[in-house]
Amino acid sequence: MTEKRHLLSILVDNEPGVLSRIVGLFSGRGYNIESLCVAETMDPAISRITMTTRGNPIIIEQIKKQLNKLVNVLKVFDLTGQEYVQREMVMIKVNATQQHRAEILRITDIFRGQVVDVGQEHFTLKVTGDEEKVSAILNLLRPFGIREIARTGSIALFREKR
Repeated sequence: MTEKRHLLSILVDNEPGVLSRIVGLFSGRGYNIESLCVAETMDPAISRITMTTRGNPIIIEQIKKQLNKLVNVLKVFDLTGQEYVQREMVMIKVNATQQHRAEILRITDIFRGQVVDVGQEHFTLKVTGDEEKVSAILNLLRPFGIREIARTGSIALFREKR
């Protein structure tokens, strides 16, 4: 069985130690978390954890069962194969010499990004989009020299039926 990337959305009690127990479950069983985002929902007593991990269907099913056994976990959703909207944000510090500034600004504009900081020899850019969009802009900016990258990881919600 091949390993496939899975996007999990987990509703949990918004209490200290919940995230630690979930991460401990993954590390204790040797599962990797590729990205992780946590924030309060509309209900301040509930947080949503959005994480990506890889595994074959048997392993993913085992992960979901183990998560559901945790007291503070309210619901586990595997968005993989479902209709959902997903975004991530990336901040990119890129070398921006005088001869390349206009080109970098054009690329940023095409990707609907923003310049959030300017230095003598760099731009710091902010771009949001799905994983493919983020990868595409990183590939275009790499030749200019990327100094640093900070990524939020994926956040996602089920798409409503139309």
